[in-house]
Amino acid sequence: MTTAQQPENKEQQARTVAELVDYIQVLTTEIQELYCLDEIPWVVGYSGGKDSTATLQLIWNAIAALPAEKRKKTIHVITTDTLVENPVVSVWVRKSLERMRVTAKEQKMPIEPHLLQPEIKETFWVSLIGKGYPTPRGKFRWCTDRLKIHPSNRFIRDVVRVSGEVILVLGTRKAESIKRAISMEKHQAGSLKARLISDSSSSTSLLYHSPSLPNSLIYSPIEDWRTDEVWIYLNQWQNPWEYSNKDLFTMYRGATADNECPLVVDTSTASCGDSRFGCWVCTIVSKDKSMEAMIQNDEEKEWMLPLLNIRNELDNRDDREKRDFRRIWGEVQLFERHVDGEASIEPIHGPYTKYWREHWLRRLLEAQTKTRRTAPENMRDITLITLEEMSEIRRIWLEDKHEFDDSLPRIYQEVTGEEFQDPRPGADLSLLGSDEWAVLEEICEGDAMHLELMAKLLDTERQFRKMSRRVGIYDTLEKCFITSSRSKDEAVKNAHLKRDLKTAAEQGDIEKVKQLTLADFVVTNAQADVTNTTQSADEAKTWANIKFKNRETKL
Repeated sequence: MTTAQQPENKEQQARTVAELVDYIQVLTTEIQELYCLDEIPWVVGYSGGKDSTATLQLIWNAIAALPAEKRKKTIHVITTDTLVENPVVSVWVRKSLERMRVTAKEQKMPIEPHLLQPEIKETFWVSLIGKGYPTPRGKFRWCTDRLKIHPSNRFIRDVVRVSGEVILVLGTRKAESIKRAISMEKHQAGSLKARLISDSSSSTSLLYHSPSLPNSLIYSPIEDWRTDEVWIYLNQWQNPWEYSNKDLFTMYRGATADNECPLVVDTSTASCGDSRFGCWVCTIVSKDKSMEAMIQNDEEKEWMLPLLNIRNELDNRDDREKRDFRRIWGEVQLFERHVDGEASIEPIHGPYTKYWREHWLRRLLEAQTKTRRTAPENMRDITLITLEEMSEIRRIWLEDKHEFDDSLPRIYQEVTGEEFQDPRPGADLSLLGSDEWAVLEEICEGDAMHLELMAKLLDTERQFRKMSRRVGIYDTLEKCFITSSRSKDEAVKNAHLKRDLKTAAEQGDIEKVKQLTLADFVVTNAQADVTNTTQSADEAKTWANIKFKNRETKL
């Protein structure tokens, strides 16, 4: 089998155009032989950027050169739409896929485009506005798995279930980052011929094991290409699905970063945070330079300014005042915080509070309403948050967070002037609503924790009332008290006590354990101790004294 030789030195001298032409011809033969070698289906990752476009173009041209009778194996082209992609890029990719679908049918190519999306329960806005997840950051980058890895991996696993194996064709390049190069070397599977004949490895490896997907091998035909070679190929070779590579180059020209946001199948793939084109809400980096450049360099793209403003407002590195002092499951957890050389033990703040979740929803709907009025004609149908996402957010607020004032329809109508039509069956049927919430707020007189506890208890009873057997209601009610019965100060103090007790137990400090264990008991029974005349003032307090005194009191 012909194999395109990989360079031994990553800092190799630039190939001339003639050498690149010869290299592409050898690479074309390699692709053809690999395609015809077996019945394993291919899945090509396509993001609409330069690297994935060059990769797909290589594959398309190579397979198109084969006789029609050999073009039998399906090539799936998958694109993951996170629903928060840069709108300009999102429209570009959708139109490209549609053109790809039509052209493949006309040319009788075995290519099937697929537009993948995250599950509704895992989208960005359902996670942030619905569940209250804080914006993604370096130590809590929850977005990549949910928005990119899970959708593509679900599709790939479905193909593996049917065919037993799959070859992933990706536009990853070792020049993108040192981390990516190391990962590609680590998972090297050996040359194709060696893989089929023996267990030996080869320095001319074609395929790489996927670190997260079983029975999946990765083929990266442009892994050793430089950026200038990618652009030479795109500008000198015609796009086979009849989409303009020059328009792609124009779209790139206004931005400053060098990498696109690739199809992601594992965490070793280069992050979208440093990408030229990625999610418009991305807070992994300090600025969205691509969107800023688009707005600055093109007056027709000024309509994206509300999106940039929301992104910058979300990018608050210290947003603890907007978040609950408890984790999302209601428990106070502590961590050691170091600021200016001083250490302190503080709570790990959890999800955004009700006020801020409602604030982000209002801001997003305002931006969507404005952009639909000011955007160019081809962007007037822009959707920043879908109806299905808002329905799921409403369900989370009502059922999981017990916020029965049902504020989402009200916010939607106030901003858009339209009535919210929830597609979820029975969504508008409820015994409790905004009137009952207002009464409860008045009764609780500004005590947020009291309001939360009462709302949870009332709504828990409502959720169980129609069940024929209300199994678990007492456990659920008890959980309401565990998570919401203490004030913030009391809950934090209790967390410190538990932390100190655990530390003392681990260190074997028995006296400290006794002191911490008895602390609350002594305070609670301080008055009883003062009035108890049967015990002398100088009598030492022991476990036995407390135990038997408590028993006598009960008798």
